[in-house]
Amino acid sequence: MGLDKLQESLGYSFKDTQLIEQALTHPSCAQEQSIEATKTYQRLEFLGDAVLDLVLAEHLFHLYPDEREGFLARGRAALVKRDTLSTLASRLNINEHVRMSKLEKASGGQERSSILEDVFEALIGAVYLDSDLDTTRQLILNWYGDLQPMLEEILAEDNPKGRLQEHFQQQLRQNAIEYIVKKESGPSHNKEFLIEVYVAGKCLGEGSGHSKKEAEEAAARIALETLESEPLEAEE
Repeated sequence: MGLDKLQESLGYSFKDTQLIEQALTHPSCAQEQSIEATKTYQRLEFLGDAVLDLVLAEHLFHLYPDEREGFLARGRAALVKRDTLSTLASRLNINEHVRMSKLEKASGGQERSSILEDVFEALIGAVYLDSDLDTTRQLILNWYGDLQPMLEEILAEDNPKGRLQEHFQQQLRQNAIEYIVKKESGPSHNKEFLIEVYVAGKCLGEGSGHSKKEAEEAAARIALETLESEPLEAEE
């Protein structure tokens, strides 16, 4: 199946090769090649997402013993965001081995960041089922490399509110971006805020967090993702 090269790149040889084949099978194959929908990567992606969250949460917990929960949550979110995972997937040459329909492949599916992210997580789920948590943990940390400087670089660049402002700095007044609290819930020691971000009067996203700052940043990230697919032509 030509998977020896990928397994060498991953640093892991599967005992059950059906697992790696499933992890590399895009849902578009279900119709074109009469593959059962449950045999595509989606179920493994679900499992791998949970395993990845656990491994990174545990590692950050020990790596930053003096940091509060908010920092750890932001750190984990930065390490599992689409750009980070798709970059890691490309570095491991995963894109060269994804199985998909001819139409999906022709449209650039093998380089699409959302697909690379999904397959990366599916492979984690596959490794976990084929081995154990300790093996999977070690592989994940090997794939990430020196995690602390990597995370600090990502966090330094991850200023969604600033990036949203920069996006419109030539078009809008500084106060044309508004963050509005839609909902506030929970006890005083564990508040949860739901905030919407408006640009030129249009809601571009909403986000939640245990502080207004955290919720505003989450809303700004959603707005930036929205703008990638639906550019907004703002007016004064």
